This record gives sequence, structure tokens and C-alpha cells, in this order.
Amino acid sequence: MHKLPASVRLKMPFIIAGFVSFLFSVWLYFVKDETTAGIFVGLWVPSIHSLGTLLLSPVVEPVRLQRERLNA
Repeated sequence: MHKLPASVRLKMPFIIAGFVSFLFSVWLYFVKDETTAGIFVGLWVPSIHSLGTLLLSPVVEPVRLQRERLNA
């Protein structure tokens, strides 16, 4: 079996957590007939993915600081 690249391995917890949240919200909404709770948990999916994007995105130095460093 091939090893996953590091970039994919870093993203996997957020992808899995989003998918589990989605399944849990569908289960609450349709099986348990808890519509409000199902909608609330369903809103976690984009929040989890946004958190993953925020934590895994590289920090970019502002252009102004790059110019100052080049001119110094």
C-alpha cells in the first residue's frame, strides 16, 4: 500500500471530522427526528473545514514588509 503524501495526511483529520459531523447531522435529522439539532450539527461541517484551512494555510508576509526587507 502506498503511503499518503504529508499534505494529505495533515488534512485527513479535518476531512474525517467533517464527514462524521455530516453523518451525525443526517442521523439526527432523519432517524431521531431532531430537526433543529440536525441543522445545528450540520453547520459544524463548514466550520470544521474552515478551521482546517485556517490552521494549514501558510502565513504570507505582507508585500510592504517584503519591500522594506529588500530595500534595507
